[in-house]
Amino acid sequence: MKSIPYLFIVFICFGCDGQMKNRTPEQATTPVKKKRPVSADNGKFFNLSDTRMMYGGKDSTQHFNISNLTLNEGQFHYGIGREAFPALLAPEFISLEAADTIWADSTRFLVGSLNGETKAYSVPDLTRHEIVNDSLGGKPVMAAYCILADLGAIYERTYDGKAFTFGLSGYTYYDPKVWDGLDGFVFWDRETESLWWPLVGKAVSGPLEGVPLLEMDKQYWEDVTWEQVKQKYPDAKVLTSGQDFERPLSWKKYEDVASIIEKYSN
Repeated sequence: MKSIPYLFIVFICFGCDGQMKNRTPEQATTPVKKKRPVSADNGKFFNLSDTRMMYGGKDSTQHFNISNLTLNEGQFHYGIGREAFPALLAPEFISLEAADTIWADSTRFLVGSLNGETKAYSVPDLTRHEIVNDSLGGKPVMAAYCILADLGAIYERTYDGKAFTFGLSGYTYYDPKVWDGLDGFVFWDRETESLWWPLVGKAVSGPLEGVPLLEMDKQYWEDVTWEQVKQKYPDAKVLTSGQDFERPLSWKKYEDVASIIEKYSN
């Protein structure tokens, strides 16, 4: 099992997803901004031959090619490695009855329901994972949550028939003109190793630069309490708490994404 670094507890307090726009007055409290380690000051950006790279982990094969990065290097924070977080790849679930012995009625959940299947992801668990790669009613989806803005969403992760797998890059990024200048997590996908910044809702480097994140239609997911889950979704499968896994050493790559660029880019 991979251990989660202590920085995880601190790190999760800085991410937020600007595409998750379901803010209520109760959720709109402006968080206190904290000083964070500036990635550029800590040697996280470098040149490899003629290629601009960004640190991705102790294994040199994990570094990110950021030759076409659309963000400002000076506005990245951290850089703890792209496999530091347990963004789930094969999540496990328990029954609603079993979960009812764990969760208080007031606990918040993201719930998705599609094609006769319902799954519930607790906000406490999503706070730990940030991303859960899953399927719902036969459709590949991703449940994601941002503790800083107290917002979450469920996304589709299939583009032109190709399913993508998302994780945390180990970085946050801020832009004074976006989401009140708050930091937000930077995602990456395993299949092209593109970087994505959810606060602008799209890929910001790599082969998929400019391709948008695909939030599921709101008719298929909602943000509710555990009490509401029990009332509305008695057959729901509930994400098992405390999951971790051995990160894969290799994975499928998509070399040709031209059709995705053509179909989804603005």
